[in-house]
Amino acid sequence: MIGYCALAQPGYKLDFKVNGWKDTTAYLGYFQGDQTFIKDTARVNAQGEFSFENQKPLLQGVYILVLNKSRVLDFVVSTDQRFAIETSKDDLIRAMKVNGDEDNQVYSDYAKYDLEQRMKAEPLVKVLRDSTLKEDGKKDAREAFKKISEEVVAYQSDLIRSHPTTMTARFIKAQRDIEVPAPPKRDDGTIDSTFQFRYYKEHYFDNLDLSDDALNRLPRPIFQEKIKDYLDRLVVQHPDSLTREVNKLAARAKKNQEAYKWVVWTCFSHYGNHKIMGLDEVYVNIYDKYIASGEMDYWLDKKAKQNFKEYVDKLRLSLVGHTAPNLIMQDQNFKARSMYDIKKKFTILFIFDPKCGHCREETPKLVDFYNKYKTRFDLEVYAVSIDTSMQKMREYIKEFKTPWITVNGPRTYVGTYNKLYYADTTPTMYVIDDKHKIAAKKLGVEQLPDFFERNEKLAKRQPNANKGT
Repeated sequence: MIGYCALAQPGYKLDFKVNGWKDTTAYLGYFQGDQTFIKDTARVNAQGEFSFENQKPLLQGVYILVLNKSRVLDFVVSTDQRFAIETSKDDLIRAMKVNGDEDNQVYSDYAKYDLEQRMKAEPLVKVLRDSTLKEDGKKDAREAFKKISEEVVAYQSDLIRSHPTTMTARFIKAQRDIEVPAPPKRDDGTIDSTFQFRYYKEHYFDNLDLSDDALNRLPRPIFQEKIKDYLDRLVVQHPDSLTREVNKLAARAKKNQEAYKWVVWTCFSHYGNHKIMGLDEVYVNIYDKYIASGEMDYWLDKKAKQNFKEYVDKLRLSLVGHTAPNLIMQDQNFKARSMYDIKKKFTILFIFDPKCGHCREETPKLVDFYNKYKTRFDLEVYAVSIDTSMQKMREYIKEFKTPWITVNGPRTYVGTYNKLYYADTTPTMYVIDDKHKIAAKKLGVEQLPDFFERNEKLAKRQPNANKGT
């Protein structure tokens, strides 16, 4: 074993000896969210000894030894950053010996225990996954596996109680779900059916401290997963509700700048291209509060801020629920046609390029949809050709027999379409209601029937919704 004495010195010095390694290069790696990075490099001598050393301390988290581009051994880095680890290439975990760091001793003991339990569970898992066995034939394996699981949980719980501040305990705790108590009975004997949901939401982050940035440097991106899961499953999917929750999460992390930036960034990137239409407004709100305001200036450079600004400024043009700007452009007869003059329940704004192959694929589908549903859904199409050629627009109208209003985008009385609507690709489609509000955007033609049918059902459930009551 390497002799080791930790001295009160700045920075880190991590000494390793891997019996069986020699004359090669080892790398010190770390996790950051769902990615892995290399932090340091060391040359392994003929005895398998090597060290990583720097005057600047490492950020806490789970780190890895990398050899030949492969992750070979995990260990933790916490407050004590001067320690020694010795092991053997033939059995890296079970041969591991630690000197100078209690946290890595705890981690090593847990890794050995966990490996032992996994080896015990492996044959049981094979039985449980055997599709040729009936459930009765799996009973003994199921009970044995349950016993092992309970023993692991008990070991983890004892570790967390005994060493609560270690990186190891924080890592294990962050992976555990909270325990939700049974709902209490009311005075009349009934049970509050919402209690468990409310408790789960309120205590969701009890095991993961959002102000602990080390929890963003784990083998699994638990930090990111938990934040996204909380926002997607436990919060009403409306921009106002989500923005309030994002602000609460950021506030919990603010005492630690490193954690603060990762909470904000996780939320920001999550809503940059969210699968639910309309939630890009959350992205805009996060940008305004944390990036445009200068809150993230200690981390983001000017170029990144400018790139975000340019994208957000485009998004602002077309947020669902916001007012759709009017368009007034010339049709094929050079007559000014105002989109606001359409007196239908819905207007489909269809922005296209006569030369665009995808537009030529979608236009016949839109014609079919229009002819089939225009009366039922009380709708009109206002199509904007972005090409300067009036002749190409006329030819397009004739070729596809488009029965709706088609105008030439460059021949405008209110400014160019792309200064009023975000349409980075063609075709781009918006659905606008009779209050001139954007009801939907970036839909494909195949999605239109479902959208309008859902809207129709919602209107029937809320008969007074359009009467201002």
